[in-house]
Formats: sequence, structure tokens, C-alpha cells
Amino acid sequence: MASLDRVKVLVLGDSGVGKSSLVHLLCQNQVLGNPSWTVGCSVDVRVQDYKEGTPDEKTFYIELWDVGGSVGSASSVKSTRAVFYNSVNGIILVHDLTNKKSSQNLYRWSLEALNRDSSPTGVIVSNGSDYDREQFAENPVPLLLIGTKFDQIPESKRSEVLTRTAFLSEDFNAEEINLDCTNPRYLAAGTSNAVKLSKFFDKVIEKRYFTRDPSQMTGFTDRKRFNFKSLHYD
Repeated sequence: MASLDRVKVLVLGDSGVGKSSLVHLLCQNQVLGNPSWTVGCSVDVRVQDYKEGTPDEKTFYIELWDVGGSVGSASSVKSTRAVFYNSVNGIILVHDLTNKKSSQNLYRWSLEALNRDSSPTGVIVSNGSDYDREQFAENPVPLLLIGTKFDQIPESKRSEVLTRTAFLSEDFNAEEINLDCTNPRYLAAGTSNAVKLSKFFDKVIEKRYFTRDPSQMTGFTDRKRFNFKSLHYD
């Protein structure tokens, strides 16, 4: 097979939210039978047909970098992860829909990845009042928000949880997908989730290879600095 152009997408979120299961499902179209903790970083590859079904269709590799989910304050942990944040073209933020804290911590993860010279330790951000959404409106790196364990949310709580994820999606200026990583039907061809996923990967490819200034997407050297305020969840 001829060598394909590729893009690098980080998969970030707390330990236990299901990042490895998600990556395996995205790349192998199979459920991961015995998931384990990721130490450091694990990389898998997905094939993406950019602009599928059009005259501009072209096949790319999507490298999905599953970064270990420890959010400890040790500088050595964060400096080790910083190596994985170089030359990133897109970011998937993953949270456990049954664990509100994992949703809160997505702000910490995004701060760490997009502004490595700042410390995420102790930063808690709310779903509204003092958060400046325009910071992410100017972010050149495409983001996608994925909530896992959707099947474990009681019917009586789903409306509340989905309202919370909608706020997250708005804060990050990103599309949201909610699913169960043990059920491939959530990403079956033709579903709204599959369409959102394909559009996200196409956007990553578009910005990396077809933007007028692709240098903006090969790293964070010239990125705007993201300064998060110290806030609190209601």
C-alpha cells in the first residue's frame, strides 16, 4: 500500500474514562475486551477517506495518541506528557458521563495541551459564568468532545447529564458525541455520531494540509496563550 499522509490527534482525559476502549473502537471497529491502564502513551491508526464520495476524496492516516490519564501535580509527570503534545493537529477530549469530575478536568487537560507553560494543578472551571468561550473560538486546533458510558446513565438523569455536556461543548466550541464504547452501533455508518466523527477528522485534515497557512497546525509555537481563571462548578 502506498504511503499515506497523516495527521496527529491527541486523545485526552482522566484515567478510567475509557480512552483506550474508544481508540480501539475507532481504529479496529471492535470492542476492546480487556482494557488496561495506559502508561505514557499508546498510538493506534485509523484510515480516513477525506471528503468521501466527492471528486476531492483522498485517503489519510489518523494517528490517535492515547495519553495516560494521570492528573497528578508532579512536574515530572506533566513534563513527560509534554513530549506528546508536539505537532498536534487535533484533540479529542474524553470524559465519563457518570463522573462529573472527569468533565471538570477536561478544562485542565485542554489547558495543559494548549498552553504547556502553565500549570493545570488545582484549576477548576465552571460550566458558565466566568468562562470566556471566545478563547476557544480563536483556537486553531480542532476539538471534539466525547462522553463515554452513556449506557450507565439512569433514564431519570439523562436530561441533566446531556444539559451539562451541551455546556461543555459550547465552552470548547466543539461538537459532542455521547456513546457506549462496548457497543459499536453508536458509531455505525450513517448515524449522527459517525457523521460528526467523520466531519471532525476531515476538519483536522483540512487545516493540516489545505489551509493557506498550515504552519499554524503543525505545533503550538505561535498559538495564542490560554489563560484559564480559577473558577468553581455549581
